[in-house]
Amino acid sequence: MAITAAPRADVEPIDRRLGLPPHPARLWTSTGDGRVRCHLCPRRCSLAEGEYGFCKVRKNDAGRLVTLNYGISVQLTEEVIETEAVYHLRPGARILSLGNVGCMMACTFCQNWATSQAVHVREEDVRRYTPEQVVETALAHGIGILSWTYNDPVVWHEFVLDTARLAKRHGLLNLYKSAFSIGAEAIEELCEVIDIFSLSLKSMDPVFYSRMTRARLEPVLDAIRQVRTHRDRHLELSNLLVTGANDNLTEGAKVARWVLDELGDDVPLHFVRFHPAYQYTAVGRTSIDVLKAVREQALRMGVKHCYLGNVPEAGPWTDTSCGGCGAVLVRRFGLVSSTPGLNASGCCSSCGRLSPVVPGPTGHGPAAAPAVLPGREITHLWHGESTSGHVSLQNLTGSPRVAILRPDLRAPAGRAIPLRPGEQWRLMVSREHPDSPGAALSVPDGVQAEFWDVLDRAHFPTAQEMRP
Repeated sequence: MAITAAPRADVEPIDRRLGLPPHPARLWTSTGDGRVRCHLCPRRCSLAEGEYGFCKVRKNDAGRLVTLNYGISVQLTEEVIETEAVYHLRPGARILSLGNVGCMMACTFCQNWATSQAVHVREEDVRRYTPEQVVETALAHGIGILSWTYNDPVVWHEFVLDTARLAKRHGLLNLYKSAFSIGAEAIEELCEVIDIFSLSLKSMDPVFYSRMTRARLEPVLDAIRQVRTHRDRHLELSNLLVTGANDNLTEGAKVARWVLDELGDDVPLHFVRFHPAYQYTAVGRTSIDVLKAVREQALRMGVKHCYLGNVPEAGPWTDTSCGGCGAVLVRRFGLVSSTPGLNASGCCSSCGRLSPVVPGPTGHGPAAAPAVLPGREITHLWHGESTSGHVSLQNLTGSPRVAILRPDLRAPAGRAIPLRPGEQWRLMVSREHPDSPGAALSVPDGVQAEFWDVLDRAHFPTAQEMRP
């Protein structure tokens, strides 16, 4: 283990540094002596006047608990549902991903440290939205799922609830990607509005949790169990195999055994490849051979659906096959999926057996013709193990504009990306074939464009990472 950087302690609180207004918080009590106790996560921080919680985005403001990140988000980003380790619902569906600032944990290996750790957050990496703006954006772009993700949505509880309720009234689904160190009352509130839970179990070792995440294991296990009692909610589980910490068969077996005993053999389990990040950088990426061995072990133990994440290789570790005839139902490469063996009813097209994968609308379809013909072209070549990136666009004009994205720069045609006047937009582009050299973007005058490397799924690259 190698910790190569220390958190910054000499920085002004985030509300003063970024001018963040307070918003009334939920789930707290007054202790009668001017202190308040937060009940959002298992820490149950007790705060005197002016004190901040562990997350740095909840505060005692004159004897009341307030949240400081209501409506504070990174740039809204169009991605696909596989980005969030969700493989058994609407393969290939477009999602609108949102992430905020702060976190109830402090993982030494966090890939989104630039936003999860409040002391590192910069003004250039945040945007301000209302619930109405978020829902309006999803509807305008034909996206049917909001994804609460990146740093961790637990500390964004008030904004998540308000926006998710509004989204449901407009027929949208809500996806919650979280490490899930959260209180029982908050979970029940979430289960009223969240349709899809993609939860991360870091380890089955309490020492790992306390040392590497500054959280506790047992409350996370309790929280996952509680979600499982809501059988009408879609649940998938991920385990990040961190090099030198839990990347071995023994630790993998503990996770698989807990899933089988507590959740059932039908809950999809994803073993995810780690990349060095934040304070844990003196190691390499997780061995793909180790990941494959851990997956094979889980299958032998009885896990029915076990996948590998962040592995730039196509194979059975990313595909979903029929449990009856073995035909490939869903084929995946990186974050690109197709459904060669799945019919519209969710059954195997070869033998008719009901699939564990629930199909549905993906949001993909013909785009409007360009209002302005694209001009200059920007290319982004895939390099090393890079298989995906974010395209950042900003329409600087007062008129609609359209960019054309070709995920494979060799393709003669691409997808039209409509931009409203003044709109900022991000979207993910992924390598579609192992031999694809890169992607290309054609943009008209008046539109700024930039490519950002995405190191792993659910990673949001920030300006300070790319341009420190």
